[in-house]
Amino acid sequence: MFRDAGLASSPHLTDEKFERKQTMSAFDVRDLLKAAGNPSQPNAVDTAHDGSAESAIPPAEIGAPRDHGGVLSPVVLSGSVRLADMALIAILGFATHFVQLRGVVALGWSYPAAILSVAGLAVALFQIFGSYRIAAFRTFFKPALRLTAAWSLTFLVVATVMVFAKVADHYSRIWLALFYALGLALLLAERLVLLRFVTARMLRGQFDRRTAIVGGGPLAEELIRALEAESDAGIRIVGVFDDRGDNRSSSVIAGYPKLGTVSDLVDYARSTRLDLVVFTLPIAAEDRLLQMLAKLWVLPIDIRLSAKATKLKLRPRAYSYLGSVPVLDVFDKPMADWDIVTKAIFDRVVGMAMLIVLAPVMLGLAIAVRLTSPGPILFRQKRLGFNNETIEVYKFRSMYADQSDFTAAKQVTRGDPRVTPLGRFIRRTSLDELPQLFNVLKGELSLVGPRPHAVQAKTSTTLYDQVVDGYFARHKVKPGITGWAQINGWRGETDTDEKIQRRVEHDLYYIENWSILFDVQIMLATPLSLVTTKNAY
Repeated sequence: MFRDAGLASSPHLTDEKFERKQTMSAFDVRDLLKAAGNPSQPNAVDTAHDGSAESAIPPAEIGAPRDHGGVLSPVVLSGSVRLADMALIAILGFATHFVQLRGVVALGWSYPAAILSVAGLAVALFQIFGSYRIAAFRTFFKPALRLTAAWSLTFLVVATVMVFAKVADHYSRIWLALFYALGLALLLAERLVLLRFVTARMLRGQFDRRTAIVGGGPLAEELIRALEAESDAGIRIVGVFDDRGDNRSSSVIAGYPKLGTVSDLVDYARSTRLDLVVFTLPIAAEDRLLQMLAKLWVLPIDIRLSAKATKLKLRPRAYSYLGSVPVLDVFDKPMADWDIVTKAIFDRVVGMAMLIVLAPVMLGLAIAVRLTSPGPILFRQKRLGFNNETIEVYKFRSMYADQSDFTAAKQVTRGDPRVTPLGRFIRRTSLDELPQLFNVLKGELSLVGPRPHAVQAKTSTTLYDQVVDGYFARHKVKPGITGWAQINGWRGETDTDEKIQRRVEHDLYYIENWSILFDVQIMLATPLSLVTTKNAY
């Protein structure tokens, strides 16, 4: 189906090749916008609609948890429990040998082989028995019976292999029995703790996929009934959005209120957590569907098309599923589940290491800022972060205190008299950005990502989002200290439309092709780019 930016080639692109790749995309988002017939600012939050966002959001929803990209997902939870099970079983096996057989039977190679075999086989059987489904973490007794059966089968298989391999005499039967009994008790205790953990978070809706339905009528009712029947799918429907008036779409659909139009849905997703949008429009309504997608694709959410809304009969593998309900994928979050965890760990570990290594440099710069001009050492500015959330970023102050521009009303130009002599140097080398490592440790920024722009940032006369179609799609991931646009020379002054357009194109390319190795490549290329870039003042 559709992709976020129509870009999927190698990250090693020159500007010329990059533009050619953009032009050759079979169906990129700009094609989508043109097809929708809405070329003027289609991605900005639409404020000219029937009813405001506040009226569309029920009071109970306003306090719903925002998704900062770090919410513990069911996939991450299940994977973490698998790792915990394997670690607990292995540690218990070695601990049991240490306590019972130390000084009597040598550890050798046989006991570690048996312990690791038990751990691996047990986790595999737990998976087969359904012990890692999110539904198994929500109750205790039935999952506990399946866990006991899988654990018992593990030892039955291991014991059988020992007998047929004629190595049973090499192992202590008491150790094996103790390993089984203590392991079962430990695993059941772990599941009790996990039950309390999951229950507490389920009460806050943390493991639910908060889902909005777009479109009304019988198709929407049929989809809602099907999703409600999937108790283990973790789908929580928050409401229905439809651009049609009440005469064509009722205010309550299958027991859920119509919260507004698709424009209201954009505002809703900016103000509260939303994970998934499912369209119930038939594919035959292509123009209407494209107009809606042109507004929604900039959001960091998954977008699906209900298979019940189309007469196409595809093979089962062509669909993805919400429980057993088939849907067609339209857009995916650029990062989800383990990608988020991996990037968060990378940011915290590398960010802390950089902060320690660069601490002397930062201390020297702080003293220099203080001594060379009166005023605070740090400059704080409101900028747009993940999902358009406003964050406050830190920089070493580079302007005279009485001329600081907190709203970025006027861009810094060559020879700008507002900039101090020291400020010119630290801006040119981006040393003024080093305090943003604290934003990284706070989870507001990543080391690598689209640069966070000031809330009112603009070219010579026009706000960025009014210049570039798809501008807000930059905010589908956390912004970064450095990025793909910056190392390709698109940093510093953006006094023309072409400069901000090129920056956004590179940002969207990064989002589409993200990987940890890509982040490492960008970070390694950053020092050289700081030396070669000419338009940072």
